[in-house]
Amino acid sequence: MTPRQILPPALAMSAIVLLSNVLVQFPINAWLTWGAFSYPVAYFVTDVCNRTSGPAAARRVAWVGFAVGLILSVVFAPARVAFASGTAFIVSQLLDVAVFNRLRQQSWWKAPLFGSAAASVVDTAIFFGVAFAGSAVAWLPLAAGDLGVKLFMALALLPPYRLLVTRLTANAPAPRA
Repeated sequence: MTPRQILPPALAMSAIVLLSNVLVQFPINAWLTWGAFSYPVAYFVTDVCNRTSGPAAARRVAWVGFAVGLILSVVFAPARVAFASGTAFIVSQLLDVAVFNRLRQQSWWKAPLFGSAAASVVDTAIFFGVAFAGSAVAWLPLAAGDLGVKLFMALALLPPYRLLVTRLTANAPAPRA
């Protein structure tokens, strides 16, 4: 995958991280923030990239998204949120790529669903544990709500995933490992 090919998903990933780090600071209620709705799209980007270009490209996109997202988050979000987000992001993205790649030969929906679900659990635990533990924020209900939305979004994003991957792979060569 060339730098020109990595740029669109990496920029999308960076924008999603930044948007989510800002939106996580705005609760909807006692168990949910606005960031819960934007962040799961990062797994969608990784999974589309993994399916169309392979796991090496997906990891590159995750690392570029991590670097740019972390820099932007340090500027636009509190340092603790930025650090928690960066740590949770890269660990969960690499887990998503690994799980996806392990399941890629099974039914089309298993790799993106189970990769996103496993990554969501790990991301939620790391992010909320680091960002809000010891603070005045009642973060356990927020983490539970966040995880619930992430799992719902993993399901809801399956039809767009299928449509986009079908379009992108219609005439494309097979991805390299």
